[in-house]
Amino acid sequence: MTVGTQLPFDRLVRAVDDWAAAAGRSDIVAQIGRSTYRPRAIEAHPFLDPAEFTRLQKQADLLVAHCGIGSMLAALEAGQPVLMMPRRHALGEHRNDHQWATAQALRGLAGVHIADDEQQLVELLERPEQLVAPAVIADKAPEAFTRELKSLLRTLC
Repeated sequence: MTVGTQLPFDRLVRAVDDWAAAAGRSDIVAQIGRSTYRPRAIEAHPFLDPAEFTRLQKQADLLVAHCGIGSMLAALEAGQPVLMMPRRHALGEHRNDHQWATAQALRGLAGVHIADDEQQLVELLERPEQLVAPAVIADKAPEAFTRELKSLLRTLC
């Protein structure tokens, strides 16, 4: 699980921790950032070195995350399903509701599963067979695209 590196997301950390405790799971590793909630059932780290995060992610069956594009891309590049819950401005979790808007835009994308709240998050965690993985996406743009982009930029400059 990750909440990213910028802001705390206690609601997500608590929801996953409570679920892990109730389900008897001791195999959940989380990057919880500046969270003030202290998990009791999951292995929590304020921050992980990027190489360590990638190593742990490759071992996971699922990435649970805030609704950050970087987290989604990391999961899709690994061919891993991602379960995302957006931070909400009304709950003081972010400066605006761009994560909510992102969640709405990503809803239905192969391999991306959206939980609007803690209850939906737990319901989805209880049904892992429904959290299907996407086709692996490339970590770089196709050569034809970059060639065309370079050409366009040359004509504009």
